[in-house]
Amino acid sequence: MNRYFSLITAAVITLLFIGCAKDNMEPNKDTNDALKIAEGYAIGAGVQVQLYAAAPLTTGYNFVSIALTDSVSGQSIEEAAITLMPMMDMGTMKHSAPVENPASKASNKRFNGALVFTMPSGSMGSWAVEVTVTVNGRQGKATLPVAITEPRQNKLKSFVSKVDNKKYWLALVQPTAPKVGVNDLELAIYEAKGMMAFPADSSLAVAVTPEMPTMGHGSPNNIDPVHTGKGHYKGKVNFTMTGLWYLNLNFKKGDAVADNATFFEVNF
Repeated sequence: MNRYFSLITAAVITLLFIGCAKDNMEPNKDTNDALKIAEGYAIGAGVQVQLYAAAPLTTGYNFVSIALTDSVSGQSIEEAAITLMPMMDMGTMKHSAPVENPASKASNKRFNGALVFTMPSGSMGSWAVEVTVTVNGRQGKATLPVAITEPRQNKLKSFVSKVDNKKYWLALVQPTAPKVGVNDLELAIYEAKGMMAFPADSSLAVAVTPEMPTMGHGSPNNIDPVHTGKGHYKGKVNFTMTGLWYLNLNFKKGDAVADNATFFEVNF
């Protein structure tokens, strides 16, 4: 009897230990398994600001999220107006970059947005993200220094339209993990209206032609990206084998070609 009681007791203790260990090992659900990039205080709003991303920030399109905590109560804030402003300080001048500001209501204790950095940190200058927060009529700004690196494969291009001489920034959003077969293709396009303004664009028609330069062939069953909102253009691209691919892009305004020399490299 004592033997069976000991075995049952040991089993219960083991299960309790595993359950507690699992609870301790699991990340807090409000972190979304993301990497904390920077944090600071928006003093006027009485809020702690934390900036998260799935990976270290790079030039190009970065999904980010903001967590807000009341600096007195320590409670998560789930409704606020948030404005993001990336700033590159080059010493003699400053400039910003395209952003997608979060909605005013959090999802799983996070305010989700995007930052599109146009150059890496380094000898040319340094980046910071200014996060302006308005909560219950109180407003404050946290300035969060961030380090931006160049990704292994370039995911950001720019071109000047042959139609009207407007400059555009073009970010490759998808595919992030290319595979053989049909992949989601997503581009984000912003007009550069100066050093501080980069509104999302919806005016272009986009055609994609995949090319495998080392093999001299393309692929069938591609779908040209079309505008779906907020400067995002979505379509499909078919990779028939692994290796280096060029995503050749053609942009039109009306019937006129705005640019036909821009392409992204995808190598997997």
